[in-house]
Amino acid sequence: MTNDNNPHDIEKDPGKGAGSEVWDALKALAEGFGMTFRHLFRKPFTHEYPEYKRPLPERSRARIILTRDPDGGERCVACYLCSAACPVSCISMQSAEQKDGRRIAAWFRINFGRCIYCGLCEEACPTSAIQLTPDFETCNRDILSLVYEKEDLLVDHGGKDKEYNFYKHAGVVTQVGDKGTHAREKAPVDVKSNMP
Repeated sequence: MTNDNNPHDIEKDPGKGAGSEVWDALKALAEGFGMTFRHLFRKPFTHEYPEYKRPLPERSRARIILTRDPDGGERCVACYLCSAACPVSCISMQSAEQKDGRRIAAWFRINFGRCIYCGLCEEACPTSAIQLTPDFETCNRDILSLVYEKEDLLVDHGGKDKEYNFYKHAGVVTQVGDKGTHAREKAPVDVKSNMP
């Protein structure tokens, strides 16, 4: 006799007998062993890591580099946007200005021991100077060797944006061009000519 108020009494499905439950359990067990048996005779596709390095996509986020313009100048203008966007504060720099009017980073430092490779610095950079590469092998036992200076980060190419030159679009007077001579820039207006 079952008590209608007792929540521990479970009514069994009258259509299912003990034989069908056993059959369902055996069926599930056979499916699991069948899957294992099928994979048992497949050829493994394991790659030995140090000998074979799988090519990673170009947009992989790993080691950071500082790129150059097509004319060979440094792209970094030390605007501090990358260090402001960095959530772990691993980027620091000091700005300087060259004699020709170009701004550069006097020194630039990234602590890869703290970097989380989020890519926010690359997104914040207005000059495409800072870029993330697929090079992920930066592990080291000496944590001080993970602090990279500007000389360690600066490369001799343009990275992903090979033809971009910030100073050809910025409107700043440099050796690249004067006011009104940059790409898609109109000539400066003489405000005195507009006076009555």
